Amino acid sequence: MIDPMIGLAFAVYSNKGAYAVLLGSGISRASGIPTGWEVVLDLIRKVAKLEGEDCEPDPADWFRKKHGEEPEYSMILDEIAKTPAERQQLLRGYFEPTEEERDQGLKLPNPAHKAIARLVAAGYLRIIITTNFDRLIEKALEEVGVAPTVISTTDQLTGALPLAHSGATVIKLHGDYLDTRIKNTEQELTSYDVTLNRLLDRLFDEYGLIVSGWSGEWDAALRAAIERCPSRRFTTFWATRSPLREKAKGLVTHRQAVLLQIQDANHLFEAMWEKVLALENMAAPHPLSAKLAVATVKRYLVDPTAKIRMHDLVQDETEKLFAEMCGPAFGVQQTQPRLDEELPKRVAKYESLCDILLSVIVTGCYWGIEDETKLWVTCLQRIANPRESVADLVWDMNLSRYPVLLLLYGAGLAAIASGKYKT
Repeated sequence: MIDPMIGLAFAVYSNKGAYAVLLGSGISRASGIPTGWEVVLDLIRKVAKLEGEDCEPDPADWFRKKHGEEPEYSMILDEIAKTPAERQQLLRGYFEPTEEERDQGLKLPNPAHKAIARLVAAGYLRIIITTNFDRLIEKALEEVGVAPTVISTTDQLTGALPLAHSGATVIKLHGDYLDTRIKNTEQELTSYDVTLNRLLDRLFDEYGLIVSGWSGEWDAALRAAIERCPSRRFTTFWATRSPLREKAKGLVTHRQAVLLQIQDANHLFEAMWEKVLALENMAAPHPLSAKLAVATVKRYLVDPTAKIRMHDLVQDETEKLFAEMCGPAFGVQQTQPRLDEELPKRVAKYESLCDILLSVIVTGCYWGIEDETKLWVTCLQRIANPRESVADLVWDMNLSRYPVLLLLYGAGLAAIASGKYKT
């Protein structure tokens, strides 16, 4: 039987932008971020200590008996921190790292967040739905140069562009930690606003779903949104570390989901990124693309009125290659790869990407005239300077010059073969 991870990689690769990721608290717990309920319990413990009482073993039950109210996140915050500024300062300690925590890698984007961000930057994912209050996924996206649309309140949802036009979008179902209106208690999670329900109905109907770090037990409104979706245009993939509980099993059955047994979210999304990238690397340009480019160049070279079109063709193909070389496929890697494994992959990827432009420049240098030499020189100069050095990986910096070496040799051999020694 084929590994379900391979099915997930093919689904994401083949249906670019058609999958949404649903992230629960499990993905952020690995970074040391508490859940909203854990924040409530910690605040209750601090209140009890200041009142000189012991709230253990059940802080929530103690609060009900002592204060006669349900221990709701917003209510407790309003009682102990009266102004928005005070509430923000109180909550920062739960969600933002101290210097010591930063040194330990806590409360920072973890490998799962970063892998998701790379998939978003490459265009394979666009929609991230999360029950988390933290901003780790937003930080990971910013690190790869993606500025997402973030929807965490009904107000933002009302004024948001349609998903088809909004690019990368993070939907924070239960709110943001700096907004006291977040949903946290079981009662608050029983229903969503009508506008949010409409959005979820569209999402679950039109997009495939990759679920990770969400138990499906407490979020009644989110379960209801998934259950009322009648169609399954794309597959649902549900990742889990342990056996699912009854409510989650019901959702898996309803969506006819594919179960992925995983070690953790970090391994899931890193493996997903690597497999999608491998499929991308194997997708070399179709030979007809290079042949068509050669035929077009020959036609332009003999047409005195086609100089501008010739210039635009070379510039467009140069910029396409330049963009690929500066893209996420050749970006910073968090861990030092094995050179004997990485080198052949990168060489093959570079050769694949250079195929069309190499055909163009070889044809131009063989059949072209001296006046066109500047066009080839400009092309080579552009490709010779794709990006700055990556960290301390000297081999990576050197290998980034391989495409211009291919083009230079191709151009030089073509010019010599046709006797154009000035070129």
